[in-house]
Amino acid sequence: MFPRNLLRRIPKSTSLHWQNAAANRIPLLIRHVPLTTRVPVATHFYVCRRTLSTPAPMVNVSDLSIERYHALSDATMTTLLERLEDLLDTVGNDAYEVDYHSGVLTLNLGTYGTYVINKQPPNKQIWLSSPRSGPKRYDYVPESDGWRYARDGIGLGELLDEEITDMLRTKVSLHLEGVSTQIRE
Repeated sequence: MFPRNLLRRIPKSTSLHWQNAAANRIPLLIRHVPLTTRVPVATHFYVCRRTLSTPAPMVNVSDLSIERYHALSDATMTTLLERLEDLLDTVGNDAYEVDYHSGVLTLNLGTYGTYVINKQPPNKQIWLSSPRSGPKRYDYVPESDGWRYARDGIGLGELLDEEITDMLRTKVSLHLEGVSTQIRE
């Protein structure tokens, strides 16, 4: 018999491995106990191990030099800031604002939520926190000359275009492709 109320609290996406903890520990427990003081072994003591269905995070090792990373990420963040400022001026809602300081760009869309996009130099990535799709880590992909999420292959600009278009109900195109052509010498 296992504790059913415990099963109700565990998410359905979790696989469970039940094992009799007492049976695994009997040799260790009775080794140092004299025979006259041994107690009968509990037969209904179980332990549950959880393994999550979400795979471990992917770690990509970038071949970019740190100087090249900074040039590409700075160009991306500057372009993104300029395009978002233009977009918010066009929309004309005072509750919406965009701000950029110390490598962190914050886009506040009022009741729709806040986007945070920041540089991660140790990983040579750009990180996005979206109120709709959650956190994502973007690596620079030279073949497409843009920042792509390794798990689904979607570009940073593509995701922002789609989500912001849905939120503002107006066609948004930030044109973040061709990052290397945006580098200012």
